Amino acid sequence: MTDTPSEPASAPVLSIEGLEVAYRTADGGTRPAVRGVDLQVGAGEVVALVGESGSGKSTTAHAALHLLPRGGEVTAGRLRLDGRDLSDLTAKEWQAVRGRHVGLVPQDPTVSLNPVVRVGDQVAEVLVIHGLARRADARVRAVELLRQAGVDDPAARARQYPHQLSGGLRQRVLIAIAIAAGPRLIVADEPTSALDVTVQRRILDHLDSLVRDTGTAVLLITHDLGVAADRADRIVVLEQGRVVEEGPAARLLADPRHPYTRRLIAAAPSLAGSRLVVSDAAAQGGGRDAGDRPSSAEPPASSADPVAAPVLALDGVRKEFALPRGAGADRGRRTLVAVDDVSLAVGRGRTYALVGESGSGKSTTARLALRLERPSAGRVVFRGQDITTARGGELRALRRGFQVVYQSPYASLDPRFTVEQIVAEPLRAYGVGDRAERADRARALIDDVALPADVLRRGPRELSGGQRQRVAIARALALQPDLVVLDEPVSALDVSVQAQILELLVRLQATRGLAYLFISHDLAVVRQVADQVGVMSRGRLVESGAADQILLDPQEEYTRELVAAIPGRRAVQRLETV
Repeated sequence: MTDTPSEPASAPVLSIEGLEVAYRTADGGTRPAVRGVDLQVGAGEVVALVGESGSGKSTTAHAALHLLPRGGEVTAGRLRLDGRDLSDLTAKEWQAVRGRHVGLVPQDPTVSLNPVVRVGDQVAEVLVIHGLARRADARVRAVELLRQAGVDDPAARARQYPHQLSGGLRQRVLIAIAIAAGPRLIVADEPTSALDVTVQRRILDHLDSLVRDTGTAVLLITHDLGVAADRADRIVVLEQGRVVEEGPAARLLADPRHPYTRRLIAAAPSLAGSRLVVSDAAAQGGGRDAGDRPSSAEPPASSADPVAAPVLALDGVRKEFALPRGAGADRGRRTLVAVDDVSLAVGRGRTYALVGESGSGKSTTARLALRLERPSAGRVVFRGQDITTARGGELRALRRGFQVVYQSPYASLDPRFTVEQIVAEPLRAYGVGDRAERADRARALIDDVALPADVLRRGPRELSGGQRQRVAIARALALQPDLVVLDEPVSALDVSVQAQILELLVRLQATRGLAYLFISHDLAVVRQVADQVGVMSRGRLVESGAADQILLDPQEEYTRELVAAIPGRRAVQRLETV
């Protein structure tokens, strides 16, 4: 289902015809990943390639760069750049194309930048490799490229190492590397998925301006339909390696013709407008019965209970971190105040969302709630008990009642374990059940998070990022906690899987009375799940209240900026004016 494109005024920058890609399997066979994809990107055009994990979008992009992983092979199709057929280039010939004619902005700057090389030298390296400048001149030009990519004080930043920069600045460094040689095409592979909404907006705004000013073509890979709707001229939808629909972004959003496209749009939180709710039947029939709850747990509370008896309360907590001693007049003790006088309460069956940019203090607040950090001042109260100074065996026993789901499942899952061992590990650590009972519980939890039973025998390396995060959620639920701290729990997931996980979390909360402390930079997701919202900036709560009040009628300028940056808002506003 595609719109018939008008005849281009000139040859497209990128043309993919009949692309087919397959991966070798362990048994010696092959598994098709891309099936007959046709795709064109014109000069000055942004084309978004969207779809779920496994749809073939990243494989298509990697094929266009001749960067398929080991075992991947282009089995059919032609690839042209500015009319030049690249299909039969050797690996050495491709080295002259990548960077010079095609730039890449990868997803994760943490693993894409060399940690032991200054960022200015990493930008300059592109110019040196392609013979566009000598080393000294390249370093001077690198500073200008960093400025073009929106890096503040680029001369000073060029002398810094990646770990000294924020996530947003590291992503801008990757953009500087991608544009260094003046390529005709930029492939942006999920370039902002790990960034806060305001940083995301600034990065995408800057990428937009570079495209419009230079006529560069952009192939944007994203699972966020809000980003695609806001930023792309055309959207191409992939399902199971096939193009099922493509067309102008405005038309596709207003009038999706393929059922898969309609499902993606319906699942996109940035394009949704209300809080998720659970039907009475689901609330009464889903989950376990009261007899399955730990003996310390209480039944779900009434609407007044969150105020009267919160599961978690933070009372004026403050956290200071010691900084290295300076020299001369600065030789005295120095501290960084990461969290300053924060108070909040999370009731049974309720969700309190903490939002803010990187460095605002929301994740440190979560660590204080979990007692992974001891507050410098204030109190942490769990189920009515002051646990501020709890330690050792007392703290370990308390931790059975509160669990955490981290942002990165790549770092939080032990690669030596199978999925069954990962999910059952908390049960084993606390001596819950025998081996058979723990295996049964792991199987039920995997089913709860919408994974097939056969993943239990696999290791984390055999799973996609989305599948890994669902395993992490299953593990967090294993001990049937009263409080779950969710630290960006769906930021790495496709929109449809994200919707499934959010619906799962809401259902579990309704049936089991779980309290959630939900940490997120995605205000669209927050609106779907939160009862209360607290907005953090520079370690302090600048605004807090009911979710609709904060997100629909923000009073603070900082909050208004966060809300305005939600992906998809511009596209929705355009539709509303039609």
